[in-house]
Amino acid sequence: MANSMCESRVKLGFIEDDTDLRLLSSHFFPSKVGGKPAWLSLDPIPDFDDLRCQKCNSTTVFLMQVYAPLQMREDTFHRTIFIFMCPNTSCCTPEDSSNFRIFRSQLPLVNNFYSDSPPSEELTPNEDITIFPHAGLFQSLCFVCGIRGTKKCSQCKNTHYCSKEHQVLDWKSGHKQTCLQEIKNDKKQSSRLLFKEYELVTEDEEYSEGDSNNSKSDEERLLEYENLIRSPQLKELDGKYQAEDLEKSATAETEDDKLFLKFKRRVDTEPSQVLRYEKGGEPLWVSAHHKPSPEDIPFCSCGSQRIFEFQVMPQLLNYLSVDKLDSSVDWGTLCVYTCKESCSTGNSYKEEFIWKQDFHNSRVS
Repeated sequence: MANSMCESRVKLGFIEDDTDLRLLSSHFFPSKVGGKPAWLSLDPIPDFDDLRCQKCNSTTVFLMQVYAPLQMREDTFHRTIFIFMCPNTSCCTPEDSSNFRIFRSQLPLVNNFYSDSPPSEELTPNEDITIFPHAGLFQSLCFVCGIRGTKKCSQCKNTHYCSKEHQVLDWKSGHKQTCLQEIKNDKKQSSRLLFKEYELVTEDEEYSEGDSNNSKSDEERLLEYENLIRSPQLKELDGKYQAEDLEKSATAETEDDKLFLKFKRRVDTEPSQVLRYEKGGEPLWVSAHHKPSPEDIPFCSCGSQRIFEFQVMPQLLNYLSVDKLDSSVDWGTLCVYTCKESCSTGNSYKEEFIWKQDFHNSRVS
């Protein structure tokens, strides 16, 4: 179940929607999208203050996790990167990643929570996975989102929450009717706040520059675009533009289009990819705009440089049902940067860095 990432080449991540969801629990070290987080280190786990949105101060919700162990040290035998996102669509603004939170967890083979033997994935139909190690054995979890739940319902005293916000949400979603009934929390319906749960599976990328059969037509389209932007007909449509402004715009747009077409050609060989993993590599940018300089990537609190580890592709949005939200949640790509040394964290979680790049001029892939 756990898909180890290769450090020397690009790995592609794909959604697998035909998986026994019981195998996406902590015990099996999964990579996954949606649902509640399958925590790696089980105690302590992040709480509301760790995961609040830096724009609206509401709680972010789990987006995805990538299991990415490293062979560099004993304490990186197990290693997972977690991404959380604010569900308030007003916090999703162009070229701004402050509505995301990123955390890294890592453990040695011999640790406080799991056996040092690989888990068996042979589950019987009625097997109870709550007997396996999980964070709920060590602290109360928020019923709505699965992070540390420090509050509880004052009536039934059985259901825990990370915040007043999620307590109110659950009350309106059905807890009001079931509060004093003898119903186990794990049998209740999950909150509509969460994204649908999928397994994330990986495979090596097979690509060479000669793979694309449409590069010539791409270049022809770029040439047509340059000619159009300089044409007298276009100037007649909007007389307020000066010739030198059009020339400058044409040059800038052409550079951006070339990078976008490079992105598109590379992705089109595997159009359903939702993740690209290449620790220490370079992201596949969707635009020439809003690319980070080295100074934009903060150093880890341990003093080490952060390096690129993986990027989340816009294709993932197709699986998130974000159209049910009030307005748009989108991105061109989300690039995750982690400590180059993967500094020791013990049983704690270490915050890392994410850079959001959007499609320029509202492009879609």
